[in-house]
Amino acid sequence: MKRILLFVLTNIAVVAVLGIVASLLGVNRFLTPNGLNLQMLLGFALVIGFGGAIISLLISKPMAKWSSGVRVINEPQNADEAWIVETVRRLADKAKIGMPEVGIFEGAPNAFATGAFKNSSLVAVSTGLLQGMTKEEIEAVIGHEIAHVANGDMVTMTLIQGVMNTFVVFLSRVIGYAVDSFLRRGDNNSSGPGIGYYVSTIVLDIVLGFAAAMVVAWFSRHREFRADAGSAQLLGRKQPMMNALARLGGMQPGELPKAVQTLGITGDIGKLFATHPPIEERIAALQNAQG
Repeated sequence: MKRILLFVLTNIAVVAVLGIVASLLGVNRFLTPNGLNLQMLLGFALVIGFGGAIISLLISKPMAKWSSGVRVINEPQNADEAWIVETVRRLADKAKIGMPEVGIFEGAPNAFATGAFKNSSLVAVSTGLLQGMTKEEIEAVIGHEIAHVANGDMVTMTLIQGVMNTFVVFLSRVIGYAVDSFLRRGDNNSSGPGIGYYVSTIVLDIVLGFAAAMVVAWFSRHREFRADAGSAQLLGRKQPMMNALARLGGMQPGELPKAVQTLGITGDIGKLFATHPPIEERIAALQNAQG
């Protein structure tokens, strides 16, 4: 509930800050007479920026099941499935969250957690992970995903994505309108935005979108370190998580759907756009952690 309240307050704060800054800079006085209504733009940026992010969050669980081919374990079919469900239940109780749905999907080693609320989430592991790790290592990976849920990372990442989206939508259109006005200066017969506005907006949406993606990825990497530490705390020692990471470092991780990549156990390897830190950095962080 606190994170949902934070989400709402942040929405309001982002729009308020954009409006105040625009007023202080005199942007609103410049834009409105020339056809761009600042209040309507703020509302549009809010709806597009946060609307898309919150819808993605709300449908994250069914989309993850569909895109990954997750089979939810309603009734364990064998001893291994029973052990997985019981491990999730025990760690969820220790983390003081509601029992997540538990699922298995076919594929190379990976795992993820998703869901709009921490008491109705989904934790899923791949068949490759189950076949390639010891039970202690699997338990550590499950602990990592439970930590994501307990830390509210689904809402946090949605919040950050929404803020970035709002700034991208707002700034690209304000700058695009300024560019268009400059290109058409002296043209008293023009009305409404011209080609300069549309071209500038498209280009800026792409450029600023890349910049926003780098910011979101940076926050995601930070959350991974926290989830690793959370797993160590739930298990009572950090060696299982370190062993699991070392094991993953020698495997070819499976690729997750984009919607759940930031909450998986492994991620891409690009530097600025990587949602996960390098395996060796995560192991070093656990080694240097107290306790």
